[in-house]
Amino acid sequence: MKNNYSIADLRYLMRRLRDPDTGCPWDIKQTYKTIASHTIEEVYEVVDAIERNNIDHLNEELGDLLFQIIFYSQLGEEDHQFDFDTVVSTITEKLLRRHPHVFPDGTLTSVRPDRQAASEKEIKRHWEQIKQQERNDKGELGFLEDIPLALPALMRAAKLQKRAASVGFDWAETSAVVAKLKEEIVELEAEIASGNTQGIDEELGDVLFSCVNLARHLMVDPEKSLANSNNKFKRRFEAMEVLASVDDFSQLSVEQMEILWSQVKLAE
Repeated sequence: MKNNYSIADLRYLMRRLRDPDTGCPWDIKQTYKTIASHTIEEVYEVVDAIERNNIDHLNEELGDLLFQIIFYSQLGEEDHQFDFDTVVSTITEKLLRRHPHVFPDGTLTSVRPDRQAASEKEIKRHWEQIKQQERNDKGELGFLEDIPLALPALMRAAKLQKRAASVGFDWAETSAVVAKLKEEIVELEAEIASGNTQGIDEELGDVLFSCVNLARHLMVDPEKSLANSNNKFKRRFEAMEVLASVDDFSQLSVEQMEILWSQVKLAE
């Protein structure tokens, strides 16, 4: 029979791991910065379990992600900055503040007197107003200042564009975004023709940024869209390898590979 452990047990385990005399040598030497990459890896593993619809594995991956939060909280407690209870209290307070359509008085027990659900448009408007006030309270004067640098580039581009669009800095029509993308491609072609390495790098970035902007206007998640294309390419390439029936796939000519690729596409 499995033991039913609690958050308190996990926090106790973490303190034991960090004990300078009897703890784990690896855990003892870790810092906020050294475990940050592990946190990112755990987030991706959670997402992977969701994408694969592996719910049994999702339970385990969520536990791994929770442990990261417990680890950071222990470091904060050792530094006398914050602890797990502070983390829980802070996020609860923030969510109460950001959901006045559910908790009008900012307390867990408060209820909308009219009992009517707020519209999605109203919720989004209040959400952005509240977040902007929070940025002002933190002294973040730049409108884009709080968008994390560490976000994946596609995701960060989408957030930058969405934030700018919220104050009216945006194309009115999707056709204008398509035209801008074509313009950026022309500029990239010019840099390629000139052999300007720095210019190629810059213009290619502009093309990618414009693609993200187009995805936003089409209400498509660029990260997910690219992930789907990655998976499609992998599936088709592996099908090519099966069709080829050769020991060394790299020995095929480009023309032979193109024929196999076309066969795989037609078969889908």
